[in-house]
Amino acid sequence: MIGMTFGAFLVLLILGLIAAAVLHFVLRYRFFQGLDGFFGKWIAGWVGAWLGSPVLGHWLATVKYADVYIVPALIGAFVGAFASTACWKALSTALSPKHE
Repeated sequence: MIGMTFGAFLVLLILGLIAAAVLHFVLRYRFFQGLDGFFGKWIAGWVGAWLGSPVLGHWLATVKYADVYIVPALIGAFVGAFASTACWKALSTALSPKHE
């Protein structure tokens, strides 16, 4: 998927958008409160969707659009968006001063 088509790029962008919107606005799982947190999740979701099919495999070949397997790409988008926020939250907790 290094040399992807524009259609594949758009599909991954939409899947990343779905994952970011669900995590940020529906589940309210946030590190940054504003749109910067949403866009950060969107970028991480795109990367996760891009890595979804190569890592998780090619599931449900009938649910494929522009050479993107939708199910593993959507799972990868959610994992990418969630993991980026979880890492920033963990780093913030680790670096914050301890109150005893």
